[in-house]
Amino acid sequence: MAKGKKTAFFCQSCGYESAKWMGQCPGCKEWNTFVEELPVSKSTGKSAGNTVVKNDPVSLRQIDLKEDASLSSGLVELDRVLGGGIVEGSLVLVGGDPGIGKSTLLLQMCRHLAQKGIKVLYISGEESLRQIKLRARRIGEFTDDLLLLCETSLGVIEQVIERQKPQAVIIDSIQTMYNEEIASAPGSVSQVRESTSVLLQIAKGKGVSIFIVGHVTKEGNVAGPRVLEHMVDTVLYFEGDRHASYRILRSVKNRFGSTNEIGVFEMRDTGLVEVKNPSDFLLDGRPQDASGSVVACSMEGTRPILIEVQALVCKTNFGIPRRTAAGADFNRVNLLMAVLEKRLGLNLANCDAYVNIAGGIKMHEPAIDLGIVLAVISSYRDRPIPDSVIAFGEVGLSGEIRAVSMAEQRVQEAKKLGFETVILPKVSLKTVDKIKGIRLLGIQSLKEIKTLGFLD
Repeated sequence: MAKGKKTAFFCQSCGYESAKWMGQCPGCKEWNTFVEELPVSKSTGKSAGNTVVKNDPVSLRQIDLKEDASLSSGLVELDRVLGGGIVEGSLVLVGGDPGIGKSTLLLQMCRHLAQKGIKVLYISGEESLRQIKLRARRIGEFTDDLLLLCETSLGVIEQVIERQKPQAVIIDSIQTMYNEEIASAPGSVSQVRESTSVLLQIAKGKGVSIFIVGHVTKEGNVAGPRVLEHMVDTVLYFEGDRHASYRILRSVKNRFGSTNEIGVFEMRDTGLVEVKNPSDFLLDGRPQDASGSVVACSMEGTRPILIEVQALVCKTNFGIPRRTAAGADFNRVNLLMAVLEKRLGLNLANCDAYVNIAGGIKMHEPAIDLGIVLAVISSYRDRPIPDSVIAFGEVGLSGEIRAVSMAEQRVQEAKKLGFETVILPKVSLKTVDKIKGIRLLGIQSLKEIKTLGFLD
C-alpha cells in the first residue's frame, strides 16, 4: 500500500473489518482470511434526519403478482435449477471452476432469450468482442436483441442499462468489475461487496434479471466475501470434471425454488447439450455380470437419479489396509465397512477396499448406503448381483435398514428404466405397494441380505 494512506484488514469469508491483522476472524472463525485493503470511502451526504422518504410501506394485499412470474430461459435443465425460470428482478450468482462452461451456458441462455425478442445485455470484463464472437459462432445464430459490451466500470454499466433498458443482464465476471468510489483494486473484498450491492439495487429497482459469474477459490467457494452469497437471490455451482463430457449445475441457494435441484449437461463442440435422462446417461457402459457392481438410487431435489456403485475388495499386501472412496463420502464408507465387520462378521480388516461412483458424479445422500454395502459384499465374496436389481436405503450402526424419502419416485424411475427387482427398506413397502410390474424386496437389517439369494 502507498505510504500515508491508512489501510484496514478485511476477512475474505465474511467481510469483517479490523484495524490490524489477525490469524482467526472473530466473525466467522476462519483462519488466515484477512487481507490488507484501503477502507471504503464514506460519501458525504445529508444526515439521517434530512433523508427524503421515497417509498411508503404497503400492505400485503396491495401487492399484485403477475400470472407469469418467471420467464423461461430456453434450457429446461436451467429452468429446473432456477425453480421454474428466470424471475423478474432476481440476482443470480453462477460459480464454477475455470473452463467448466459458465460463460458458454449463459451465452446459450442469451441466445434463447434473444430469439424470443427479449433484449439481453452481455457485459464482459475478461473477453474482447472478437473473443465472444468466436465463442458464439460454434453455438449458433444470434439475433440483434443480444447486445455485447466490454466494460468494467460500474458507473458506465449503470448508464448503459438505464439507456438500453434490457430485461436480462449478464456480468462476466464480478471479480473484474470496479466501483470508482472504492479505492481498492478490482477483485478485492471491498470491490466485490460494493459492486454486488450496486447490481442488487439495479435488479430490484429496475426489475432487471441479472446473472453474475463468480470465480471460485481452490477450496471450491466463490472468491470474495461470504456476504456475496447472502446478497444474491440464487447461488448456482457448475460442477464436473473439465476432462469429462458431462457437467452438473447445482443450486445451493434459491429464494424461488428448491435448493437441491440439479441440471445435467453434456459438453460438445457446439456448446452444452441438456441431458434429459441423467440416469440412462450415467448407467451407459455398465459391465455385465461383474462382481462389486450394483445400481443405487439417489434423489437430487425432486429428481431420482440411478447411479452405479462399484467396489473392489482384495487382500492387502501391507500391515494397514487401504481405503479409497471416489464420489462417495470417505468417512461414510469406513463406517459402513465397520458395520459389515461387526454385524455380518466379514473379515475386512486385512483387505483393501476401493469404492467408486461410476461417471465421476458425487453423491452424499444416505440412501446409497445399501448400494455401497451390497457392492462391498459382492466384491468380497466374488458373487455378481443380477443386472436387473437396484437397491436403496440408509444403513444404521446396528445394521438396520432405515427408510428414505420419496421411495415411490425411486421405484418409478427404476421401473421406467427396465429394472425388475428393487431392494428397499421394509418400512417403505407400504408407500410403494401400489406400483405393479416390478418386484419389491423389503429388508429390515443387513442380516436379511443372505435371504435374498443373490450373494450366497
